[in-house]
Amino acid sequence: MAIKVMDLIYWRDVGKTGLVVTGLVIGLASLFQLSSVTMLSYLCISIMCLTFPLRLYYKLLELIRKIPEGVHPFQSYIGDDSSLTDEEVVLVVEEVVLMMAFAITEIKRLLFIDSIMDSIKFVVLLYVLTYMGITTNGLTLVIVGVICVFSLPLFYKQMQGRMKRISKAVRGLLRKIKNLFKMLYSKLRPSPATTSATTPTPTPAPKHKLKSK
Repeated sequence: MAIKVMDLIYWRDVGKTGLVVTGLVIGLASLFQLSSVTMLSYLCISIMCLTFPLRLYYKLLELIRKIPEGVHPFQSYIGDDSSLTDEEVVLVVEEVVLMMAFAITEIKRLLFIDSIMDSIKFVVLLYVLTYMGITTNGLTLVIVGVICVFSLPLFYKQMQGRMKRISKAVRGLLRKIKNLFKMLYSKLRPSPATTSATTPTPTPAPKHKLKSK
């Protein structure tokens, strides 16, 4: 499954990935006007509008002896065993439980201020999310997320060499600026010898001789 997802994300099969992306974007955009139940019903009806005539066509060919009996146009989809074994079910449940436990632990750690900096970052993130919630809705963010998932990895793969050169140049520039500030600071900072020379030395108090009576 992970290999299939990566193939879709990196557009290794352009036709299949284009179909998936188009279907996802159109389906999510349709949720602005229709409910999820209605969308699911329309999707199933659309699929059956394609599969039912094709199944009837194959049945007609079978009746007029054009194809042998028992030929099904969607046998590969029907015969595909997508069930999970007991070991796979246990592994999936364990992964889900571990992810939920990790999420609960992190949320508790952030809410009850285990680390001040992490909690501050969490508060800033929540504030940004509230602002985004006012300006946009969750469905828009999901659509933007789908587009980014199917575009940014491919863009990074194609522009990887150029982006590495740009990041290397930016790091070099930042290093030069940092060295320049260090040099200016070392020149402007007074040296310890100068500080000790400019500091006035206290004069000792004159000693009065005791007069003998």
